Amino acid sequence: SRTVVAAHHWGYSRGMSGLVPYLHFDGSARNALTFYQSVFGGELELFTYGEFSRTDGPKDAIAHGSLSGLVTLFAADAAPGEASVSMAGMEFSLLGTAPAEELTAWFAALADGGEIVDALQQRPWGDYDGMVRDRFGIRWLIGYQG
Repeated sequence: SRTVVAAHHWGYSRGMSGLVPYLHFDGSARNALTFYQSVFGGELELFTYGEFSRTDGPKDAIAHGSLSGLVTLFAADAAPGEASVSMAGMEFSLLGTAPAEELTAWFAALADGGEIVDALQQRPWGDYDGMVRDRFGIRWLIGYQG
């Protein structure tokens, strides 16, 4: 499929390992990946339908985008008739992926324009975690050891 070809071409050759979410947005992939770069840092690459010679959507739509860094994400704009991301019964876990101060900043940044589902707080077992749904509808579980 187009997604597999793009992911192979733009990800695996860089030594990517582990699970990397590939999100398909309803026309907001550029805004989403730019937002995630402002939150997590990292290197952002965006390629349009026109650059990939795709004719199944607007030439300026994102055919493949990648954010590479401490948090790695792939995203694209769904072609007409294709499903876009909808999260139910899951979230992306960033437990312990950065120092506590950085995770706290990520939580606040993701909550801006989104919704705090469960406040970032100390739990009875001594660790901290919380859940947020960002402005694009993506749910994040963020936490660190107490």
